[in-house]
Amino acid sequence: MASHAANLWVLLGLGLAGILLMTKRLKKTIKADFGAFIQKLELLPPPQPAPPKAPHPLAGLTFAVSDIFDIEGYVTGFGHPDWEKTHEASSHTSSVVLSLVEGGATCVGKTIVDELAYSIHGENKHYSTPTNPSAPACIPGGSSSGAAVAVAANFVDFSLGIDTLGGVRVPAAFCGVIGFRPSYGVVSHTGIIPVSSSLDTVGLFAKDPNILRRVGPVLLQLPFLVQRNPRKILLADDCFQLLKIPMDRVSQVVINSTEKHFGRQLLKHENLENYFSSKVPSLKEFYSEKINCGSKISSISLLANVAQFLQRYEFKCVHEEWIKSEKPGLDSAVSAQINETLDMTDREIEICKSIRNEMGLAVDSLLKDDGILVIPTTAYLPPKLGSKEVFSEDYQNCMFSLLSIASMSGCCQVTLPLGYHDKCPVSVSFIARRGGDRFLLDTVQTMYSSLQEYADTISKSKLLRKAVNQEHSADVAKEKGNQAYKDKQWQKAIGFYTEAIKLSGNNATYYGNRAAAYLELGSFLQAEADCTKAINLDKKNVKAYLRRGTAREMLGYYKEAIEDFRYALVLEPTNKRAALSAERLRKLFQ
Repeated sequence: MASHAANLWVLLGLGLAGILLMTKRLKKTIKADFGAFIQKLELLPPPQPAPPKAPHPLAGLTFAVSDIFDIEGYVTGFGHPDWEKTHEASSHTSSVVLSLVEGGATCVGKTIVDELAYSIHGENKHYSTPTNPSAPACIPGGSSSGAAVAVAANFVDFSLGIDTLGGVRVPAAFCGVIGFRPSYGVVSHTGIIPVSSSLDTVGLFAKDPNILRRVGPVLLQLPFLVQRNPRKILLADDCFQLLKIPMDRVSQVVINSTEKHFGRQLLKHENLENYFSSKVPSLKEFYSEKINCGSKISSISLLANVAQFLQRYEFKCVHEEWIKSEKPGLDSAVSAQINETLDMTDREIEICKSIRNEMGLAVDSLLKDDGILVIPTTAYLPPKLGSKEVFSEDYQNCMFSLLSIASMSGCCQVTLPLGYHDKCPVSVSFIARRGGDRFLLDTVQTMYSSLQEYADTISKSKLLRKAVNQEHSADVAKEKGNQAYKDKQWQKAIGFYTEAIKLSGNNATYYGNRAAAYLELGSFLQAEADCTKAINLDKKNVKAYLRRGTAREMLGYYKEAIEDFRYALVLEPTNKRAALSAERLRKLFQ
């Protein structure tokens, strides 16, 4: 018997130890820098020029760069420890980093990227995943995860990343900051590790539109021009249908802001599926050459396929030799894509290039010099850490369908935060034609404040509607409880009243009614607790005092019961039940 008891205690001890160990493993420790930085450093700008010369345009600003940009004296890690071990320190600093430092900004560190900058998730098994400051339980998005987190957590004023198929736009959307993908080719790639040479673009993160306006011209080396307003704003209706949250949570914000600044007449609706089908004929050619299936695929889904094929092909052309020779321990998802046999014929490569050219012309023709295309940045809210959702076919297709538009056309795109939905960041994207970067930044500057204002208003109105709906549902549950009570189905009544409380926990009547059902079942402790809650919510609830007095009398708390009945009489002097109960107990326990 003693041996059996000892074994039982051992098993209990092991169980508790296992629970504690699992809890420790599952609990994510948030680092002081949110895990954004892989290396701290300092590149100081030149001294300020003496008056009357103007100060440097970026004076006083700090920035960080993804660990894909070369900085003299430091090894560029590319998101993988084996890459860092097998490469020498850089002998030169990336030209874009130099231009920002010379413009007056101070570079303070290098930030984590996804493994080989090859993912849009933001999870790196080698260096851990940076914590998303806007939604800590969710992924930060990649590949430039650390750069987005550094801005979202206010460690720097702005940061640089690389955007191939969303490497800047996705983490900007998931972390609730501004993300800018400039037109293809307008920013030098010297001193940057390539991912896909025909899709890569240096991107920018900022939290403040005024910072974006200061840094953008320096980054792009743009001359000063008179600000232009858009003459048409196109909402891509079919793209908004991909959203996994209510469409109007995003589209209505843009509509309201457009009306405020430019008038409703500027607002147009566009179906990109139909437009690209007619303007990008090489998509059909790619379909017949490469996609061997019986079902029809939409043009924007085809575009996503083309972009991913092109990225994989160009990545392997540059890095496959190192991967094979070094045999690094790659993440399984990354390894599967990189090592997958990719039979790209010369003909198929040419078709992909034709699609890029046709896409550029198609978007230029659609928007011209004065148009803005509006699409969701991402179809999904940021998934939970470790979620398998990111590998699902629907997730991949919806995400890349939206992201491939700018990547394949070479046009510029800005991701703008629009508050929260279900405690996760929401965003929208504005797109302008290739070379329309200044025009796009000017439009963002004009509309940003009103977009935030309307996003906040709509979010609050939806919360209000949700609260009203919950109140109605709670009242329906209460009425069902009342009917069950009349039918003497006490347990069923308790179930309905509990449902009402879950929907609206600040209603004294729901607690009081449940207490009445508990009294019928003889559950006096539960009845007393519910009455106390009802009284805390409504100090003048006579029924709650009467029911609590009854519960306390049955529990033997006579003094407290007398006080409840007397207080009920103070509130309602003609209440016979209270008077009789108080007098009866007084006589018994004088």
